[in-house]
Amino acid sequence: MTDRFRLTLAQLNPTVGDLDANAALAQDAWEQGRAAGAQMVALPEMFITGYNTQDLVMKPAFHMAAIAKLEALAEACKDGPALGIGGPAVEGEGLYNAYYILKGGRITARVLKHHLPNETVFDEVRIYDAAPVGGPYVVDDVRVGSPICEDSWHEDVPETLAETGAEFLLVPNGSPYYRDKMEVRQNLMVARVVETGLPLIYLNLVGGQDDQVFDGGTFALNPGGELALQMPVMQEAVTTINLTRGDDGWRIEPTELAPIPDAFEQDYHAMVLSLRDYLRKTGFKKVLLGLSGGIDSAIVASIAVDALGAENVRCVMLPSEYTSQASLDDAKEIAENLGCRYDFVPISEGRTAITNTLAPLFEGTEEGLTEENIQSRLRGLLLMALSNKFGEMLLTTGNKSEVAVGYATIYGDMNGGYNPIKDMYKTRVFDTCRWRNANHRDWMMGPGGEVIPANVIQKPPSAELRDDQKDSDSLPDYPVLDAILEILVDQDGSIEDCVAAGFERDMAKKVEHLLYISEYKRFQSAPGTRLSKKAFWLDRRYPIVNRWRDKGTGA
Repeated sequence: MTDRFRLTLAQLNPTVGDLDANAALAQDAWEQGRAAGAQMVALPEMFITGYNTQDLVMKPAFHMAAIAKLEALAEACKDGPALGIGGPAVEGEGLYNAYYILKGGRITARVLKHHLPNETVFDEVRIYDAAPVGGPYVVDDVRVGSPICEDSWHEDVPETLAETGAEFLLVPNGSPYYRDKMEVRQNLMVARVVETGLPLIYLNLVGGQDDQVFDGGTFALNPGGELALQMPVMQEAVTTINLTRGDDGWRIEPTELAPIPDAFEQDYHAMVLSLRDYLRKTGFKKVLLGLSGGIDSAIVASIAVDALGAENVRCVMLPSEYTSQASLDDAKEIAENLGCRYDFVPISEGRTAITNTLAPLFEGTEEGLTEENIQSRLRGLLLMALSNKFGEMLLTTGNKSEVAVGYATIYGDMNGGYNPIKDMYKTRVFDTCRWRNANHRDWMMGPGGEVIPANVIQKPPSAELRDDQKDSDSLPDYPVLDAILEILVDQDGSIEDCVAAGFERDMAKKVEHLLYISEYKRFQSAPGTRLSKKAFWLDRRYPIVNRWRDKGTGA
């Protein structure tokens, strides 16, 4: 009877649809495991296809190609340890989310997912069929239970595996990040360990995919819930662990525990990782953004430099007659601090030409929002021209507060391919700028120190589209706005909930109105890093046309 089991865990970053590259990553991890003397090498959920595939995996040509790639991988990895890897499976007319065990040149076992998540960013009920609960598989005479991701969040699958002879649980995951997610995962997995009495290894993907970030953070628990392994968050890693069998069953030999950063660092790292992967996986190498001298474009510039390096970031100041000298100075200082290219492109001449072109049609009307938005749209036009000319992806710089209430110009400052701060409220942007100024990590490609000038953080926010304009002219002060949005969006609360929290009813109703009428803008907005469970896009799907308004209790 085997008394020792050596397992290599590969927390890696696949690319959706790149079957060849994903298989190469898997084979490289397998070779590392073979060199380490492992009996099994494990990769996360749906690794061969990348995750989250959405409807792509339903395409027969794609899922059949993925299955063929797994069969080829089995042959390539026949002389050495078993390989566990996630991928699609077809059985009869059903399509399943599966976990494959490859050994000796063939597929020796296949686990099919039972519980299919159907909330937030997941639509697996739509995509996959739910399989009956299965039993453990055998690797070198050891019975291993692998509840796939969601299956470990419910009691029945791990308990069934334990009852049918599993000696430890290896959980392959494609679990995306949201703030404080690690605590949620670990609390749930401790419950599974207590219920089954088995050691548990929670193996997670890492990397960015569209709006989602898979944050890694693989960990392992011994019976009783003691943490035996903690791998880093937001970074690829391959590590080998040992399980030994004693009189009281299997236990994981303790290893060094990687530190878990605080929420500000994890959020910032998620934005850096998601932007870096979005460019890498779509084929872009450089970015540009409009640098206004305000706090939002400052933090996006910092994220971009940390993700890609200063040599791959272009910052463009596009001043009008309303741009303050302070903004001009601040924008230039930000670019100099970060070390990236800084271009100065005044828009006054272009704005005059457009104003004169429209003058006959606008004759007899008062200047207002239309003329303000012309400035924003002209900036968007010029930035997109630079993007097209030089092959640099334009970044959008609107925070969640602005995205929520539509305080942005469609086809203007909303232009762009990606928005790292799309799910970060304005008040948290301020705090994040302070965090970045005070902290530097080895995964950041930008410089340390105070890269965002104090004046940028301290001055009142303004779009500078007219004289003496302040954001507070049109919106509640950001601490109030963000607190109301937290209730209406993140907590899915009501106007009565806002009133109970101490906010004026009319103010709450105004914010709710702005939230609903801005849906069409969000529908056309760039994707951005998901940091919460209520990010705009897959987490919160509202109709564009919507006449309903919350009129109070019982309405």
